Amino acid sequence: MSALISGSMAYDTIMVFQDHFKNHILPEQVHILNVSFLVPEMRRNFGGCAGNIAYNLNLLGGEGIPMATVGEDFAPYARWMDEKGVSRQGLREITGEFTAQAFITTDQDDNQITAFHPGAMNHAHLGKVSDHSGIDIGIVSPDGRQGMIEHAQQFAEAGIPFVFDPGQGMPMFDGDDLMRFVDQATWLAFNDYEARLMEERTGLSMGRLAERVEAVVVTRGGEGSTIYTGTHQLEIPTAPVSDLRDPTGCGDAYRGGLLYGLGHGMDWEMIGRIASLMGAIKIETQGPQNHHFTRDEFEQRFKDSFGIRL
Repeated sequence: MSALISGSMAYDTIMVFQDHFKNHILPEQVHILNVSFLVPEMRRNFGGCAGNIAYNLNLLGGEGIPMATVGEDFAPYARWMDEKGVSRQGLREITGEFTAQAFITTDQDDNQITAFHPGAMNHAHLGKVSDHSGIDIGIVSPDGRQGMIEHAQQFAEAGIPFVFDPGQGMPMFDGDDLMRFVDQATWLAFNDYEARLMEERTGLSMGRLAERVEAVVVTRGGEGSTIYTGTHQLEIPTAPVSDLRDPTGCGDAYRGGLLYGLGHGMDWEMIGRIASLMGAIKIETQGPQNHHFTRDEFEQRFKDSFGIRL
């Protein structure tokens, strides 16, 4: 199965400050803030929602094709994609722009200060669904605002079933915008915080939204996930985890499993468990694209986690 994944490609530069921000940021002096943090530990991850989802879908044996805009600095990421067998056919390089990137500084209390530069992501609308053939399923994940709007419309016009997954892009849209996405999409996906925002902005509960699409999926971190399918509400358990190392990219890993199950016509009980296990595997590894497994390993862990065979 082939999935076209509309979303961002990004570099995540993560720096660790081996102290506490509160010891250096004085509340009464924030109006003249001028601080510098020594960060002896730093790592750079390949990320972005489209890249992460495609990586996870490919691990499962599907074909994820990121549709995104990148900058002139994309060469290291391109080499990584080639090494991992992730397609670059849907990428467009934007002259004079950097690839989207986040600079994240974390202190010993796990507080974070993040600066995000969208760069080439602002040109996401230049990619077109019609540029691709043989697509079975799609997803509109966080990206440039206009790109998300146009790609949803293009999926709908092409008759390609797709997941609307606004993620961090939720603040860019009001209730009317979000209802247009609902009317175009086949499925909706949120984390629990995004689900609450969706309810506030549209005035509709998750159950009511599920009456307008085939299903609504809400992930709840360590509490599992809930899938609403019209008259039914399925509670999907989490898979056991050996080491809680890094939650970055867990939602994208879940969505890779979601696309795999949907693309293979599985039932929701099975789809949810595949997605849940993908999130569990991801959280055990630093970075959003550094976990890996064989098909046999995944099937065995699935049986061990849920007591059924994949």
